[in-house]
Amino acid sequence: MSAPPISGVVETGLYVDDLPRARAFYEDVLGLKPMIADDRIAAYDAGPGSVLLLFLRGATLEPVTMAEGTIPPHDGHGPLHYALGIPAEALPAWESHLAAAQVAVEGRVDWKGGGVSLYFRDPDGHLVELATPGLWPNY
Repeated sequence: MSAPPISGVVETGLYVDDLPRARAFYEDVLGLKPMIADDRIAAYDAGPGSVLLLFLRGATLEPVTMAEGTIPPHDGHGPLHYALGIPAEALPAWESHLAAAQVAVEGRVDWKGGGVSLYFRDPDGHLVELATPGLWPNY
């Protein structure tokens, strides 16, 4: 039996130790705008149909019950990795912007498919990748 179709990754969640510190990085350095934010979570528009969630580590260990339904408990530990897509022509501007923000680029890969990836860390040690088209056959 074949699985029904999947249309994309809608949310990516990261767990952070200091939500105000993480919010400052994602808003001031990466320029993301929060769609919602409180003392437990911040949700950012990460491009068409994609949301980046920051959860305060340990603040989601109990179910959250709302009028709309219940979200089961979840949490995570350790440095994670995710990639944000950028236009190829924005790569030089991102390199300059990261340098000006004193964010150390740990790696750069020029992929065979034509894409380029820059790797750096957020304040919680998560590996952030900025990737231009050509990284994957579907991107």
